[in-house]
Amino acid sequence: MRDGSGELFGRDDADPRAGSAGRDGASTPLADRMRPRSLDEVVGQDHLTGTGGILRRSLAAGKIPSLVLWGPPGTGKTTLARLLAQAPGYRWAAFSAVLSGVAEIRNVVKAARHSHDVGGVKTLLFVDEIHRFNRSQQDAFLPHVEEGRIVLVGATTENPSFEVNSALLSRLHVLTLKPLDVEHLEVLTSRVLEDGERGLGKLRMALEPDAKAALLSLADGDARQLYNMLETLSEIVEPDAGGGRVVCAAHVRRLRDRVAIRGDRAGEEHFNLISALQKSIRGSDPDAGLYWLARLLEAGEDPLYVARRLVRTASEDVGLADPNALAQAMAARDAVHFIGMPEGALSLAQATVYLALAPKSNSLDGAYRKAVADVREEGSLPVPLHLRNATTPLMEGLGYGKGYRYPHAFPGGWVKEAYRPERIQGRRYYEPGPHGMEPRSWNKHIERIREAARLQDEGGGPPPGEPLPG
Repeated sequence: MRDGSGELFGRDDADPRAGSAGRDGASTPLADRMRPRSLDEVVGQDHLTGTGGILRRSLAAGKIPSLVLWGPPGTGKTTLARLLAQAPGYRWAAFSAVLSGVAEIRNVVKAARHSHDVGGVKTLLFVDEIHRFNRSQQDAFLPHVEEGRIVLVGATTENPSFEVNSALLSRLHVLTLKPLDVEHLEVLTSRVLEDGERGLGKLRMALEPDAKAALLSLADGDARQLYNMLETLSEIVEPDAGGGRVVCAAHVRRLRDRVAIRGDRAGEEHFNLISALQKSIRGSDPDAGLYWLARLLEAGEDPLYVARRLVRTASEDVGLADPNALAQAMAARDAVHFIGMPEGALSLAQATVYLALAPKSNSLDGAYRKAVADVREEGSLPVPLHLRNATTPLMEGLGYGKGYRYPHAFPGGWVKEAYRPERIQGRRYYEPGPHGMEPRSWNKHIERIREAARLQDEGGGPPPGEPLPG
C-alpha cells in the first residue's frame, strides 16, 4: 500500500496501534518511523487535534464519523486516519484509489460485515487519494457507509467539492488540514535530531543556522519532505573527527534540485496560482505578478498555458487603455514557442510586468458581455438586407445590399448607416473607460461619430460624407 507520496506505509491489514515500533527500523523510512503515536504528538493541526477539536472529541467519545481529510502533502492525513483507528471497537482497513477498484471494495465490505455482525467491531476504511475514484466507484461506498458497518475516512489533496460526488460528500465531514508553518517544522526537526530510537539521535547530527533556515524553507510546509531531506542529509554528510555530522548550507543546496515546488497542472492549486497571477496584474503589482509567474513555471506549468492567460488578461484587464498590451502578450507567446524554456521565461516576465504597469480598463469585457446578453435574449435577429452581399441575381432581386452606402466612397471615410437589426438599434455596448488611451483617443472619436449621427438625425448636421465634426 502506498500513500500520496508513493512511499510504503504498511500492509492494508497492519494494525495502526503498532506504529513504527514493531517494524524494522533499519529498513523503514524515517517519515514512517516518526509518525505521531498519539494526537498529542501531532503538530500544526490544533484546530482538529487540540482541546475541543473534532478529532480529539471523536476519539474521546469512541465514535468516529465518516469524513474526508483534505490538505496538502505531508500534513498528516494518513497519520490522523491511523490514530482514529485506535478507538476501541474499530478495525483498520486501507487501500489506495490508485490501485484498487469496485472488486476490492466488495471484499472489504464482506470482511466488514463479518467483523460487525460477529464481533460488533466496525471497520475504519481509509481510502488514500479518494479523488482518483470515478463516480461509480465512489457510489459503491454509499450503502455501506449508511449501514454503519464501515466508517469511511478519505484523504485527498484536491478540493472535495470538485472531486467527490455530491451524494457521497453529503454523508462525509470535510476536515481541512493546513500546511505546516516554519515553527511546526522546527519542532519536527528537533524531534528527529534528538530521538535516538526512531529518529537520527544516534548519529549526533547538527544543523548550522543557515542550513536549518534553508532546509525549513525547502520543506515548503511538508513534513514528509522534511523527513526525507533529513534522512538524505544523514547519508551524504560524512562524520567529523568526533563522530558527529554537521550539516552546512552547501549540503542543503545539493538537495534543492531533488525537491519539487508544490503545484499541479490539473487540480485546484493550478487554478489558484493562475488566479493569483491575473489578479496581481489587474491590481498593478508587477512584483506579485513576477512571484506568481515564477511559482507557476517552477512547479512545471506549461509555459504556453501561462502565455494564453496573459493574452486573455491583456484584453480583459487592459484592453484599449493600452492596445499595445495585447501585442506584448502575443509576442511573449511567440517567443516561448520559438525559443522554448527556460529562456522563454524572461519573455513571459516582460509581458507580466508590462501588463501590470499598463493602465487598466475592463470596458471591452463589459461591452462584449452586453452584446452576448442581447444575442441570447433577442435570439437570431435577421441581418438587415442592406448589409447582405448580393452575390446572385436572385439575391439582388430580393433586395440584398440595396441602399448600402460604402463609407470609403464619401469624404472623411464616414457616413451614417444602420449596422444592426432594428430591434436593437441604438443600444450601446462599448463605453470607453477613464484610463490610458480610452479617454484621450477612443472616447473622443466615438463622441465625434455619435455627435455627427445626432446632428444628421436632427437635420442640422453635415450631409452624408462630410468630414466628422471636431
